[in-house]
Amino acid sequence: MDIALLSGYGLDYLVRWLHFLAGITWIGLLYYFNFVQGEYFKEAEDAHRSGAIQKLVPRALWWFRWGAMFTFLTGVVMLAYRHQAISFDITIGAVLGTLMFLNVWLIIWPNQKIVIASATQVAQGGEALPEAATSAPKAALASRTNTLFSFPMLFFMGSSAHMSNGLIGDASMAGLGAILVIIAALEVNGMMGKQGPMTKVNGVIGSGVALTVVLYGLMAVL
Repeated sequence: MDIALLSGYGLDYLVRWLHFLAGITWIGLLYYFNFVQGEYFKEAEDAHRSGAIQKLVPRALWWFRWGAMFTFLTGVVMLAYRHQAISFDITIGAVLGTLMFLNVWLIIWPNQKIVIASATQVAQGGEALPEAATSAPKAALASRTNTLFSFPMLFFMGSSAHMSNGLIGDASMAGLGAILVIIAALEVNGMMGKQGPMTKVNGVIGSGVALTVVLYGLMAVL
């Protein structure tokens, strides 16, 4: 192996590369679920939707949840050895990414397992699982919330490297605190609230862009 790869810079880049690779897998599938599959399910016939839930969704969810896991773990590694260089924007991006990771493993995946098990049981001639009726909306709300969070998360992760001398570099604890309060409120809504404007694809995209602008504005002004 090239000695450069074993150096501090080489290992740093290797972890970054794994972080990017896993993150692209995770976020790409998040957008697939929200922008493509969800819209298809609204129009698909029952038999087609049932078949997709049994055979397609489990495969996509496998890559989805493990993409989230490896994105999170490689992010933790980078934060661990860069602890003295953690900026405000990295902090915001890391908080958003961590909440998204937890939503995947603690809300989306557990509830999707119930939906899949229910569809499989019905296809085999049995009755639908009673809890599936509430599990599907819970998973959908958490998934929409992750899509909402992904816009500012990607913005702030990128700004840490490309806007280090801009407004974010002059941010204050007041700005960071205000942003964290908003994020916490949105996460609570994602656990027990409603989709609101995020019900539609253009709504969640618009909400994601608007949230990014608001959070950046708070960071720049406060």
